Amino acid sequence: MSRVDVLVLGSGIAGLMTALRVAEHADVMVLTKKRAEDSNTNWAQGGIAAVFDPGDSFRDHERDTLRCGAGLSDPRVVRRVVEEAPARVRELERLGVRFNRGARGYALGREGGHSRRRIVHASDFTGRSIEQALIEHVKRHPRIELIEDQLGVDLILDSRLRRRPRGRDRCWGAYVMDRRSGRIRAVTARATVLATGGTGKVYLYTTNPDIATGDGLAMAYRAGVPVENLEFVQFHPTCLFHPGAKSFLLSEALRGEGAVLRTLDGRRFMPAVHPLGELAPRDVVARAIDREMKRRGDPHVLLDITHRPAALVRARFPNICAALRRLGFDLTREPIPVVPAAHYMCGGVHATLAGRTALNGLYALGEVASTGLHGANRLASNSLLEALVAAHHAARDLARGLPAVPNAPRAAAWSARGTRPPIETVVFDHNWDAVRRIMWNLVGIVRTDERLQLAARHLALLGSEIGEDYGRLRLSSDLIELRNITLVGRLIVAAARRRPESRGLHFNLDHPRSSREWTGKCTTLRRRRRSGRLAAPSGPDL
Repeated sequence: MSRVDVLVLGSGIAGLMTALRVAEHADVMVLTKKRAEDSNTNWAQGGIAAVFDPGDSFRDHERDTLRCGAGLSDPRVVRRVVEEAPARVRELERLGVRFNRGARGYALGREGGHSRRRIVHASDFTGRSIEQALIEHVKRHPRIELIEDQLGVDLILDSRLRRRPRGRDRCWGAYVMDRRSGRIRAVTARATVLATGGTGKVYLYTTNPDIATGDGLAMAYRAGVPVENLEFVQFHPTCLFHPGAKSFLLSEALRGEGAVLRTLDGRRFMPAVHPLGELAPRDVVARAIDREMKRRGDPHVLLDITHRPAALVRARFPNICAALRRLGFDLTREPIPVVPAAHYMCGGVHATLAGRTALNGLYALGEVASTGLHGANRLASNSLLEALVAAHHAARDLARGLPAVPNAPRAAAWSARGTRPPIETVVFDHNWDAVRRIMWNLVGIVRTDERLQLAARHLALLGSEIGEDYGRLRLSSDLIELRNITLVGRLIVAAARRRPESRGLHFNLDHPRSSREWTGKCTTLRRRRRSGRLAAPSGPDL
């Protein structure tokens, strides 16, 4: 067993920034699932939305965010995040992130849904630049221990440590598996921070890295923490369509610099769909591409920036150009085949902007959290921004609250008694594929009541089978992640079935319009104790 003041699960921008700031007051352990660099942050090509242009304003950024959020964003949260954005960008620069500069300050890009140029970027590998700078600081900090290849299994709760918990339940850390040895140990902490990223691997096609299996979301739900708005899964419109490229994203910034979308016969289709054309919000663009592909029976559409100067394209997008060149494409000379892919979870664990959840001692930050910023659809490049602002507030909240929290109690050692190693893993592989295909085919960009009902039935059967395996077999990282993606898939379906309308990223052909009754209403799911069992209020036991 290990004991620490603050346990951070995840090594993206939210987890690393929180660790750096909290380490001024406490000892911190950062556990990351694979390598420290394996995070959604590292894959982020675009940038950080912030008001720096004299012709821009906080009001404009707020308006764009609220419009994109389709009636579900919290205006107070939006205002605070937008107003703090410039300070958070400058903080990153002081930590060594080298953003692109122009003659009058930052070189600002524009992306879908934004009415102005306000995307601060480091060429087309902003996330990687941020990740590298933060990891260097974390590794040098004397009060931070960073350990790789650690997978969270479940949270340690006061109610599970004591027969009679003292007052409200509390989180005291997590059980964690060392992926290399398979050993599971307890890491107890006075405060636990979930910064575990998103859920993209729940879907067959995604822009996310392999680590994005919704572990933090699943752990929080199993601990009884409310999760909300999980029906709002953002599909990025332009993922490269190529068998040799896994999850390669073609940044929205390409469309911000003039790239257009065409069908395979060369017809441009977005101007007829939305006044902003290719710079419409992501949900609009993704649905338009999906519609054209289904209408024509084509496997993909084309992203075309060949009309822009080649030197400009190469200078602005060196990483994308180089990656495409390795695959035999020349971005400056030919249109590139693209398809939508699962990209970002706009819902998550219900949390304040400072990361506080309904469970004492547990914080949730970044993509795993639902703070009220994104609502029904995330505005481009607001995600890294949210993580920065939330980390700043969480660190201040922890610094104030930790002195009053006693040392974590001892936790029982993890027991594998009564379990056996699996005879073969082919069933795991089959179920992995089955869950992700169900989600892609039935709970994708466009949904229907019948598809959602069918998905719920299939996932319930898989969930039951996987639950039996979890109880009788020696745990492996594959089985833990399979259990998590199945639970997250079921929660997404449950949330989608509870919203009888179309809003933002949730589009249901049986309810094609937004309902005034559902404006401002979140879909909340919480695991509750009922007659000795644990169930979701939406109906089926999960």
